[in-house]
Amino acid sequence: MTSAASSTSRQRVIHVVQGEYMIVRDPQVMLTTILGSCVATCLWDPIAEVGGMNHFLLPGEEEGVGEEMKYGVNAMELLINGLLQQGAQRTRLQAKLFGGAHVVHNLSDVGQKNAEFALRFLSMERIACTAQSLGGAQARRVRFWPTSGRAGQMLLASTHVEAFSAERRRSPAPVNDAAGSVELF
Repeated sequence: MTSAASSTSRQRVIHVVQGEYMIVRDPQVMLTTILGSCVATCLWDPIAEVGGMNHFLLPGEEEGVGEEMKYGVNAMELLINGLLQQGAQRTRLQAKLFGGAHVVHNLSDVGQKNAEFALRFLSMERIACTAQSLGGAQARRVRFWPTSGRAGQMLLASTHVEAFSAERRRSPAPVNDAAGSVELF
């Protein structure tokens, strides 16, 4: 067995569901999530080799919004503060954003609001967004290697009902790895 094959076989996958965030220092861990109108922010510090992902449902900038993790404002603060506690430095943080699709066409475009919020938040915090895949009408499966910042996505051919139920599942949904795959470096 080659060392590349050996390291791949040891890889652990952690699925981040709606309302969660995860911070990782282990190079053998890949974070994954499935997004419809939700947004996932992948943040990492390339020097400290620590990173994480959040998955939020709503921007949460409105007056009177609770402190639940489903709101972007809280999800972003928890992710950033958790990374800083693990040795990251704010000036070195880099971000990749995913999601924000318009999956329910009869309702307001909450996906666009989520995407706009995430971009505005990163800009206000002076965190570089090195890549993004936001908007559109398809759900996405995102993979993120938090110690290196490597990320990839697959667009999912699904109805909005499947996308919303997939966002809430703990285990990754089966997808065709050959279709709609793109890797962001």
